[in-house]
Amino acid sequence: MRLKGKITFITAGAGAGIGQAMARTFAREGAHVVVTDAHKERSNSVAEAIKKEYGVDAMGIKCDVTDPNDVNMAVHQALERFGRIDILINNAGTNRPSQVIDITDKTWELVINTCLSGTFYCCRAVLPSMIKQRYGRIINISSVSGFMGLKGGHAHYAAAKAGVMAFTRCLAMEVAQYYITANTIAPSFIYNKFIPTIYPEEEIDRMFNEIPYPKKGVPEDVANTALFLVSDEGEYITGQTICVTGGSWMR
Repeated sequence: MRLKGKITFITAGAGAGIGQAMARTFAREGAHVVVTDAHKERSNSVAEAIKKEYGVDAMGIKCDVTDPNDVNMAVHQALERFGRIDILINNAGTNRPSQVIDITDKTWELVINTCLSGTFYCCRAVLPSMIKQRYGRIINISSVSGFMGLKGGHAHYAAAKAGVMAFTRCLAMEVAQYYITANTIAPSFIYNKFIPTIYPEEEIDRMFNEIPYPKKGVPEDVANTALFLVSDEGEYITGQTICVTGGSWMR
């Protein structure tokens, strides 16, 4: 087991997408998992399922990443239960596609606060513990939209995700002296059951058709990349953005 006994804190870990895939992948490798989500019942349900399936300890916590007080409380609860946090996965994000001319202040703030400010709040909250123990692995989920322009009204989302990449590079430089690594994963189009509630069918088909590799990206593809980065094999990788795209974005 590559993560036996490690304590992992995952934001938005109870959804059907990347967060839950990471929670399950890490638990399979022996990690104890703190599953956070804006909905406490959903967090608890996923945590209980993980405990039964993988035989590790798991804890569900309600956490709205846009609220720094909520983040601090969630981290405090995790530390009270486990005594440490070894791995932080900042997965929480949201998008409300809209052309720039139509983006309201409320929509802009929601996307920026969830994707970028939430990442900052969570990193700030766990760092004292990681610095004290002189060990930590941080993965911030971004998007290839942070590199490229996208059709369909994603300027606010792309701005937030580009900010996550820049923030992570600076963070990595600051914390390397404490044996803490910080990396970004930038997926392209990754399918989950909520995608059809965000994008029209023709947009989904268009995005799939732009991927050279003849396989649809799934949350486990991102989770397996994260597993490598937080394992001992990925120790000397920090400040990087790893693209998981099936070749739809190459740099």
